[in-house]
Amino acid sequence: MTSIAHDGGMPRWRTDDLYASLSDPKLEQDLDELRARIADLETLFDRLEVRKDGPSATPDTLKPVLDAMNALSTFSAPIGAYLNAFFTTDSRDALAQGRVAAFTTLTLPLGPLRSRLTAWLGGLSDAQLSELLSASDTARDHEHFLRRAIELARHQMSPPEEDLAARLRPSGAGGWVKLHGNVSSQLKGEFRGEGLPVTALRALASDADEDVRRDAFAAEIAAWKSSEVVFAAALNGVKGEEGLLARRRGFPDAVAPSLLTHGIDRETLDAMQGAVVRSFPDFRRYFAAKARALGKAKLDWWDILAPLGHSETEWTYGAGAEFVERQFRGYSEQLGDFAAEAFDGEWVDAGPREGKRSGAFCMRWTRGKSRILMNHAPSLDSVSTLAHELGHGYHNARLAGAEPLQRETPMTLAETASIFCETVVQNAALAEATGPERMYVLETSLMGHAQVVVDIHSRFLFERAVFERREGGDLNPQEFNDLMSWAQRETYGDALGTLHPYMWAVKPHYYSLGFYNYPYTFGLLFGLGLYAQYVAAREAGTEAGFQTRYDELLASTGREGPQALAARFGIDLRAPDFWEGSLNVIRQQIDAYVETVDRGA
Repeated sequence: MTSIAHDGGMPRWRTDDLYASLSDPKLEQDLDELRARIADLETLFDRLEVRKDGPSATPDTLKPVLDAMNALSTFSAPIGAYLNAFFTTDSRDALAQGRVAAFTTLTLPLGPLRSRLTAWLGGLSDAQLSELLSASDTARDHEHFLRRAIELARHQMSPPEEDLAARLRPSGAGGWVKLHGNVSSQLKGEFRGEGLPVTALRALASDADEDVRRDAFAAEIAAWKSSEVVFAAALNGVKGEEGLLARRRGFPDAVAPSLLTHGIDRETLDAMQGAVVRSFPDFRRYFAAKARALGKAKLDWWDILAPLGHSETEWTYGAGAEFVERQFRGYSEQLGDFAAEAFDGEWVDAGPREGKRSGAFCMRWTRGKSRILMNHAPSLDSVSTLAHELGHGYHNARLAGAEPLQRETPMTLAETASIFCETVVQNAALAEATGPERMYVLETSLMGHAQVVVDIHSRFLFERAVFERREGGDLNPQEFNDLMSWAQRETYGDALGTLHPYMWAVKPHYYSLGFYNYPYTFGLLFGLGLYAQYVAAREAGTEAGFQTRYDELLASTGREGPQALAARFGIDLRAPDFWEGSLNVIRQQIDAYVETVDRGA
């Protein structure tokens, strides 16, 4: 095993369990084999006439096709993850850039093949599907995938158009995504005579000193402005392509494709969003109380993540990792063992540095194992992020027994375990806290909730408006700024004296997937609802039964949709009462926060 490299005492993730380096001959051999496997899959599709006008799927043709798709994904996914591990942690690495580009080109045929598979399955009538399910173990094992394919096929263009769209994506939207990632990860701002990566500037948003926060904010805004033309071109390119394809595929608006992708219907979205909007006055009470605690009439943007209260714990990465593992073990030994495996196995790349992308994510590494990227700052908020990403890893582990096509999870469900694990850690911190420490924990929790409920809704409003405006042509940077400021005023109201007009450039989500925002809100509120049921089960002494059902839910997120899985726990996602109930949990925290601030004042 290679030694661990550190950034200020923080670990980087281990990669040599897959390949020794980007120049490893074994990597070359596997890329050659991948090329051959893709060619074999194309031959199989041609031989079995897997296409829109081909013969209907039968048990004898479905099995080899799905088996080959699963086998190819199992083989290729670790290669892609390995390359991504270098690309995301240092965008200046020319070899990594070249490898990713070559991998993208090599796997280009998989997009058109997937479109062909969807079109082929979409030709199944209800009677044919029933016959297939009764006669084929493979079909029964992939029933949810088959039904999703049939639904997706209703919104396909002609086969030549789908083939062209898939092949153009790497040089279209995919290229714009890559450009945004490369430029943003290398972007620097001038802070008090020193050039700092924009990720480091954003980390200063949680500094206790307002002068530091304000100066870092100014430096960050100047940095985004310096590359605004590039980011505007990238966002125009991505949204222009997405909007055009949505129209050509017969969707009524830009939101509709995301509903299909995220596995929910508009009634569910409307029920959730309605409850979210009704919660804004309560969040504004929180913002107003925080402003009072900071001695200000209202918050500025650089105050949103300002710490309040005082923590006796120095939230270094090491202290945070120990705390997370201990609280996970308090939920279950299995979850605690999982955290220990992640830390001992060096799954986490923890610290910010030049060339590393901002934010945090978890990616599947090998079957049941993951890799986690984050940019740790010494705060409980960063510890919550660690718990959140480990939750994704735990979800991956629960899905390990499924084949790749059986574990394709919509984002709405992909946030379930992450939110649940984050809640475990935050509630544990709150339960242990008294005095200034309690204020610190309440602040950390509400900061996170405000981001996922209030700020996420501003991102949804912004993106929807961008799609509408983009139909008339490209938007310039100022137009993006104006739309972003409008969306923030719609959600934050008059709680803020200063806005962040460049948030459209900050968030990579806008560039990678349409409406990569509201599923986070869904995940938070769904996760809070499940956690409330866990608390009730624990008080009744039936937590073991809950934990079993919860793990079964996580293992099933690629085999059933959100509505069916929620129903296992008696939850109706179309009912506003469910969403209000989850938001009431947050309202109780806001009440406690406001009382604490006013009592302190």
